Amino acid sequence: MSEEIKEKIYKLVTESKDGVIINLYVKPGSNREALVLEGDELVFYTTEIPEKGRANAALIRFLSKSVGLPISKIDIIYGVRDRTKRVLIEDIGVEQLVEKLLSVISK
Repeated sequence: MSEEIKEKIYKLVTESKDGVIINLYVKPGSNREALVLEGDELVFYTTEIPEKGRANAALIRFLSKSVGLPISKIDIIYGVRDRTKRVLIEDIGVEQLVEKLLSVISK
């Protein structure tokens, strides 16, 4: 089962010259904060509302804790005002990021 999940995560991350880019969908106003694999899509649930960048800030904080990098190394490069996002994470390799995401999703 986890090999199947790992393969799906690999399809959602791309290595770039600046770091690793991850594609995900954000669902603000949820009753929990979690990263879930739904079908072939990573979905971040947050209790924050989509106003004044609060849901985006919650996403960056969550990823920062999950991968063990400072907030300054994580940036939303596409979809700041959209629910579909592309997030750049610096100073981490694809394999390392996939392993960290796998541990967060599994919980």
